[in-house]
Amino acid sequence: MTGHPPRLEDASLAALGGVRHGFFTRRGGVSRGLYDSLNCGFGSSDERAAVEENRGRAAAALGGSRDALVTGYQVHGTDVAEVAQAWRPEDAPRVDGLVSRTPGIVLGVLAADCAPVLFADREAEIVGAAHAGWKGALAGILEATLAAMERLGARRTRITAVIGPCIGFQSYEVGPEFPAPFLAHEPASARFFAAHGERFLFDLEGYAAHRLEDAGAGKIVRLSRDTCAEGSEFFSYRRSCLKREGDFGRGLSAIAIGR
Repeated sequence: MTGHPPRLEDASLAALGGVRHGFFTRRGGVSRGLYDSLNCGFGSSDERAAVEENRGRAAAALGGSRDALVTGYQVHGTDVAEVAQAWRPEDAPRVDGLVSRTPGIVLGVLAADCAPVLFADREAEIVGAAHAGWKGALAGILEATLAAMERLGARRTRITAVIGPCIGFQSYEVGPEFPAPFLAHEPASARFFAAHGERFLFDLEGYAAHRLEDAGAGKIVRLSRDTCAEGSEFFSYRRSCLKREGDFGRGLSAIAIGR
């Protein structure tokens, strides 16, 4: 294993109280072509051996082993799993949130425009990770992750949540029908949309921050990095579709208990 892949953490390290974590870029791995280079998603058509090596490199950067890195089979839902011991990738449950108080476990979420959110209650030594696309954010995955951490002994007002790289407001064009379910849930959600011709632009990061604030998270940090616009740094489903590339890599965001 060669070195550690780069990760974004300067803006979130202090906020998370020194908890080991990383919002990894797409650089520092072994994948090639569309997946160049730190593709950590088995859901892509990348070579499995390359994905395994990439996941191992990311886990090592957080002081863990490849086998200690746990990710779910993400389905844009609201289910959250408590992780007491690592599972094999093929045994991953269909969840979009993970929580743990077990030292040695590395919780990870995969994203390519959706918002990865990492959580920590440093005092209780409880961490969490959530995959929040628009469907999951609207349905309540962030609130469900906070609640799952509380069930383990965390205190909501002590929990810091950091929203990692996701598709940016100026990149996220949606259809005219898109705002309706958000407005039905909460009319004030209109502020996260801006007219763009006959369509709209949607602020996913801002909406996720709003849901976390309303849920009572103690501190919310936004990295404000646009996965779609920053092609050299991040994987993006939207960019892949626009370029008709056929597939795309998945970026990893991960957190572990301890310093």
